[in-house]
Amino acid sequence: MRKFALPLLAAAAVAASLSVTPARADDITIAVAGPISGDLAEFGAQMKRGAEKAVADINAAGGVMGKQLKLEVGDDACDPKQAVAVANDLVSKGVVFVAGHFCSGSSIPASAVYHEEGILQITPASTNPKFTDDASASGWDTLFRTCGRDDQQGSFAGAWIAEHFKGKNIAIVDDKSAYGKGLADLTRAALNKAGMKEVLSESITAGEQDYTALVSKLKDAKVDVIYFGGYHPEAALIVKQSREQGLKAPLLSGDSLNTLEFATLAGKAADGVMFTNAAEARNLPSAKAVVESFRKDGFEPEGYTLSTYAAIQVWAAAVKKAGGTDAEKVAAAIRSAPYDTVIGKLAFDKKGDLTAATYVWYVFKDGNYAEMK
Repeated sequence: MRKFALPLLAAAAVAASLSVTPARADDITIAVAGPISGDLAEFGAQMKRGAEKAVADINAAGGVMGKQLKLEVGDDACDPKQAVAVANDLVSKGVVFVAGHFCSGSSIPASAVYHEEGILQITPASTNPKFTDDASASGWDTLFRTCGRDDQQGSFAGAWIAEHFKGKNIAIVDDKSAYGKGLADLTRAALNKAGMKEVLSESITAGEQDYTALVSKLKDAKVDVIYFGGYHPEAALIVKQSREQGLKAPLLSGDSLNTLEFATLAGKAADGVMFTNAAEARNLPSAKAVVESFRKDGFEPEGYTLSTYAAIQVWAAAVKKAGGTDAEKVAAAIRSAPYDTVIGKLAFDKKGDLTAATYVWYVFKDGNYAEMK
């Protein structure tokens, strides 16, 4: 089981949202929800800072329909049960919109609560296709995401691996999570479709510290490349222990490695590790002013900071277009036209997915990461 900073028995206490914006009687209450605590708290911090900045900027520009936004923060620690507790707590706070959650395994169960209570949800990070596919199949239409899907990411990664490592021994490892296993399975499918068969498939238990047995299996299989579906703490341990045990096979993974904390955890072993993600939003002209403002405050808006900011931008613009915060009307407004955001112009399909999502490779070197040229 993944380690958490707080025990699940304390979920009710953790679920209590933190008000980060002073409240007034006529405020519109929205929320951001993600892993504020636990071993994925780095991503929760990104989401929180992105949401706080978006709310501050919108309020400074006059708010939404003449009203100021009040922000609540829900901490799910990336645990599905805790995510449901957070969702119910946010309902009790009168929230009309949630930017979240981070982990697909949290967003999916929480979405049932939001749907039932008429709350619109936009995740800036949950990439499992089931998030929107299952909701759409059930007739729900108030779920969206400002990130791509794992079938897009997996198709890109699997085909690329087949092309660039033709004839090599590929291992695919996942952490059994909705995100990690889903991404690994879809990458495997694309790899197989391209004519390559992995030599080893393994699953780990997130939160473990010793991957000696896994590394031994990888070495015995004479693995040339490791593809890992999971989060950065486990990826860091796997690559670090691989190098310590003499296994030099490069490690490739998905968008959950887009944090400098990975390099901090992996040390020198991070060099050469690659991951897929959307093109770097911080370099977009649309992000220039916001990025400069973040940096002036001493915060680097990496990872999911800007996609969280964008989620709130989309919702706020759609509320103005819809003439109110009713989730169904806002959802219809979101689908009706593209919206200019900090991460570019975003348009959404019937399911709530982006109509266009492209992926590129990033590589770590000397404690940082950059797009591969």
